[in-house]
Amino acid sequence: MTSSSRPSLPLLDAMRPARPKAPRDPRPGLSGVAQSELERWVEGLGEPRYRARQLLDAVWRNRAASAGDLRTLPAALREMVEQQYRVDTLAATELQVSDGGLTEKALHRLSDGALIESVLMRYPARPGQRERHTLCISSQAGCAVGCPFCATGELGFERDLETAEILDQVREAARRLAADGKRLTNVVFMGMGEPLLNLDRVLSSVEALADPQRFGLGARHITVSTSGVVPGIRRLTALGPQFTLAVSLHAARDPLRDVLVPLNRRWPVAEVVDAAREHAAATGRRVSYEVTLISGVNDTDVDARALAELLRGDLAHVNLIPMNPVAHTPWEASPMDRIERFADVLLDAGIATTIRRNRGQEIGAACGQLAAARAGEPAAPAVARRRERIVAESAVALRGERSHADAPAGVGE
Repeated sequence: MTSSSRPSLPLLDAMRPARPKAPRDPRPGLSGVAQSELERWVEGLGEPRYRARQLLDAVWRNRAASAGDLRTLPAALREMVEQQYRVDTLAATELQVSDGGLTEKALHRLSDGALIESVLMRYPARPGQRERHTLCISSQAGCAVGCPFCATGELGFERDLETAEILDQVREAARRLAADGKRLTNVVFMGMGEPLLNLDRVLSSVEALADPQRFGLGARHITVSTSGVVPGIRRLTALGPQFTLAVSLHAARDPLRDVLVPLNRRWPVAEVVDAAREHAAATGRRVSYEVTLISGVNDTDVDARALAELLRGDLAHVNLIPMNPVAHTPWEASPMDRIERFADVLLDAGIATTIRRNRGQEIGAACGQLAAARAGEPAAPAVARRRERIVAESAVALRGERSHADAPAGVGE
């Protein structure tokens, strides 16, 4: 399916002030171009083939941000590169820092004005654990899944990212870390968008990140997240990649998951977990399940027991995450004592479980919050209708009834 056939789902999106569209720069981003293609291009210019390797080294090892950084190339070739390619696809980046410098939220503007986000999280060394630097990146501008507790879900879907637009988020963060003598240790595809709905470009990005001749990050340090796109999970299983698969499950009962992850109206939770289970069996890598806990909605003992039964005996790890504040959602995060009780049920069932503490709340570090703020405040009637709809749908779900609404048109096809 093409990105143009995916609708912008949420009610609020149509009520926001329109953002002027700019034409997308047609030049491909250098980080997304294969060495073989660059070799053909330089040879066509009458240059020796090794110039292609110099180009890639400048992009990946020297973290070039502009044609002026391609210092190993002759001036004439640098000019040709600038005419044909973009050395960096991120037109502008705005940074916000919190947690004493440990969390950095980046809002990136692309050539057509689309806004995406990445978050760099620094974890200092402590007893028994090395220093880590983890980057959460986006795979789409906006998202078609429409989860009502997610700021990106409010924005709706804009477009898929190009391979270079995904990779340049990594290169930009690597430049910041290098200034401190540090190196990126982990990359997670958990930013804006549903990675498995832009799977070809995500896989190309993972290949570049894991390639020792390019970024050189081992595949086992890469996590690809999905809200539960079953065909995409099965395609990953057939390919046999060694990165970690993360599934944003959020509820083990279908009525609730219909509300929390509208995509689930196409794939019931049992089918999602079956696909993830097959992936774990094929790769030997445990699956990470993400559960955002919402007070009084999906944090009950009934939900904890349902999740424990669903995952019992699986090669799995559960991350419990308090819901981040989202401006137009009528819900609140579960209190910590409730989250701990939920975790105890899973641990008693033998399921590895971690409670994740949210970081960067004061700078809107949760997915989509900065981009949503830049998109402008939606009209009050749209906010009211959205809140009413969420309350009504969750009330039905809490009675144990499944929604009769259709799955989002085009999603997952």
